[in-house]
Amino acid sequence: MNFLLRTDSYKFTHWKQYPPNTTGIYSYLESRGGMFPNTVFFGLQYYLKTYFEGPRFTPADIAQADEFCRQHFGSDLFNRDGWTRLYEKHHGLLPVRIRAVPEGTVVPLQNVLVTIENTDPEFPWLTNYLETLLLKLWYPTTVATLSREIKKIIGGFLERTGEPSLLPFKLHDFGYRGVSSEETAAIGGAAHLINFLGSDTVAGIVLLQDYYRAKTMPGFSIPASEHSTFTAWG
Repeated sequence: MNFLLRTDSYKFTHWKQYPPNTTGIYSYLESRGGMFPNTVFFGLQYYLKTYFEGPRFTPADIAQADEFCRQHFGSDLFNRDGWTRLYEKHHGLLPVRIRAVPEGTVVPLQNVLVTIENTDPEFPWLTNYLETLLLKLWYPTTVATLSREIKKIIGGFLERTGEPSLLPFKLHDFGYRGVSSEETAAIGGAAHLINFLGSDTVAGIVLLQDYYRAKTMPGFSIPASEHSTFTAWG
């Protein structure tokens, strides 16, 4: 998919709305509230390597996005000159700086998790154009946060009943088949493995190996049966 189209429709028009002579925009992402007092931040490296790293667009992408917006809005609203200038100057790279707390960090609510700012004063409108992609971090962060809270509850009962050593395997991820897409399975499955070691969601394990350089196996399973193997015996 054309990178320039990976945003919300209204963001195509925001370049016209910033005050004249704006040179820098600095934005941040935080967890404003929720069920728990802390957030486990996770997932940024996958998104950076998948959607932000390296040249992201070409002149053909600019032309396609321009035509899309003409049809989508019924008028000329796309920042074609701005994107063309950005390509001429940076050859498809994105002049932004993204900073974040280390992934896996437990952060109290209402604290900054990620910041993004433009590094070229000629393109301040680029910062928040990228917000739509970055906000997908809510999903892996939410999965990692929830599984941590579940782990705390299970761990408390294991301490009371005498065998806490098996805690890493007490919540097993069998969600591959129950989510909306392959990418959802990979991202959510990887986030689960921040807290536990049991998983049948192969996509999440592979994501950690491919994008986080996991040197040891991050998730484990066992041989198991299913209905078809039982019913095949009559």
